[in-house]
Amino acid sequence: MQEKKLVISSKKFRGDSSVVSVRLPNDLTRRLDEVANKTGRTRNEIIQTCLEFALENLEIND
Repeated sequence: MQEKKLVISSKKFRGDSSVVSVRLPNDLTRRLDEVANKTGRTRNEIIQTCLEFALENLEIND
């Protein structure tokens, strides 16, 4: 399987949005904050980018 990478590019306006609340383990929140600090992005931007990447590369096994 080809290794995939998550590339964080410049911020683009995405139009309408919705607020969604999730409960995350503290360790995952710390890891998200580390990425946000290293990239100069907000935690929200990192989560959104990761979710988009995951959905675009998702494989569902029946």
